[in-house]
Amino acid sequence: MNNIKMYTSQFCPYCSNAESLLKSKGYEISEKIYVDQDPEVLSKMIEMTGKRTVPQIFINDKYIGGFDELRKLDNTGDLDKVLNI
Repeated sequence: MNNIKMYTSQFCPYCSNAESLLKSKGYEISEKIYVDQDPEVLSKMIEMTGKRTVPQIFINDKYIGGFDELRKLDNTGDLDKVLNI
């Protein structure tokens, strides 16, 4: 079972796209962390990733990046390896 954590916000089309891509692989987001509801959470995300934008995705505690990086992994076939498919 993969642990998928995503930093997100309430109205984020890229977050929805990332979630749809993972669902198409048969996976659900284990934990959604909303950065628009708590400035401390946003600060923690920036500290961990160096990024200010959402989504920021972690799979099994491995930092993947945002939607573009997730899609790139999928296009190269490496997402299946990360998800152990």
